[in-house]
Amino acid sequence: MGNNLPRRQNGYICCKQTILSHIAFAVSRQIHTFVRMIIQMQKAKPRIEELDFLKCVFITLMIAFHLTYIGDTYPVAKQLVYTFHMPGFLLVSGYLFNVNKSWAALGKTMLWIFIPYAVMESGYTLMASLLPIREHIDHLTIGILIDHIFLHPMGPYWYLHTLMICGIFYYIAFKKPKGRFSSVLKQKKPLLPLKMMSLENQLLLGRFTLLALFLWLLSNGCGLLSIANAAYFLVGVIIRQVVGNFRQAFPNRWWTIGLLVVWCIDPTHYDKASFAGACLVFLVIGSLLWIYQLGIPQPLRNLFLFIGRNTLPLLLFSPIFTILAKFYQPLLLRVEPTGMFFLVVSVVFAIAGSFGITWLMDVTGISKLFFGKKGLI
Repeated sequence: MGNNLPRRQNGYICCKQTILSHIAFAVSRQIHTFVRMIIQMQKAKPRIEELDFLKCVFITLMIAFHLTYIGDTYPVAKQLVYTFHMPGFLLVSGYLFNVNKSWAALGKTMLWIFIPYAVMESGYTLMASLLPIREHIDHLTIGILIDHIFLHPMGPYWYLHTLMICGIFYYIAFKKPKGRFSSVLKQKKPLLPLKMMSLENQLLLGRFTLLALFLWLLSNGCGLLSIANAAYFLVGVIIRQVVGNFRQAFPNRWWTIGLLVVWCIDPTHYDKASFAGACLVFLVIGSLLWIYQLGIPQPLRNLFLFIGRNTLPLLLFSPIFTILAKFYQPLLLRVEPTGMFFLVVSVVFAIAGSFGITWLMDVTGISKLFFGKKGLI
């Protein structure tokens, strides 16, 4: 018995040392992972907050005017908003789309846009055949479903369809060549301030011409795109490649608000495919940039930027909640007949519900299969 006590003590000490070594190893791994994350965050390019703010405003307006009652009750406001909200979104998308990647990286990006797009477009098309919505389909067939997924999308998902097509052809037109011309495109400064007939500017002009030709053929020749939507994406590309700094492309000054108000007096300007409509988009973006720089309270700013960083879930899932809004619409209209209370409740419901679905997908691991990421938000 006396000899067993030291053995037990030695065994206890060894076991304790083993446990402590495992804990130390686990802690060191966590510290190493944390340090690596910090380094990656420092290397990552900082987001442009103004762009997230713009995306927040545009996506919120999209949700608001997807409410059928609001659009039907306030048709002039709807026409005004439709003149600039998605054109502005496409312009920002053209600016942000990254073409400095490999073909494999581009394919991965397109894949994880296409999968959620195809799933939701299929669901929307099926729903349109079952429910009495504005885009009702009387007889759904496989051919109609394939047509809506690949050629003529319906509902709000046309934006992702347009983004994929424009992004692919933007990449093709601006793909960095290998060989003797590759050194021409290594400089990071805007190219146009150099000699107008320099080789750099000739190449840049050729790329813009090629991309414009692609988009025109896809719009007028194939009918896959709206020429106006393609044009706004192209403007975003031009700002990225020529100006560089998005803020410098728009006059974020107080007078843009006054000019915008004057411009909106004439309803004939409410056409995104016209020069007047393009001016409206220009003035709206300039005015929003000026509003942002005034200084928004920090909690509200954080909310706006969070929404702007996570517009994909809202684009995908908000139609579910704008359709559900029809069920409680009569109740809220009895409380407040102008529809403003219904508007606020429905937009908040759609945003919270969309993020709730995304959170559940993150927690359950579905996001990995649906978005290609373990956690989207």
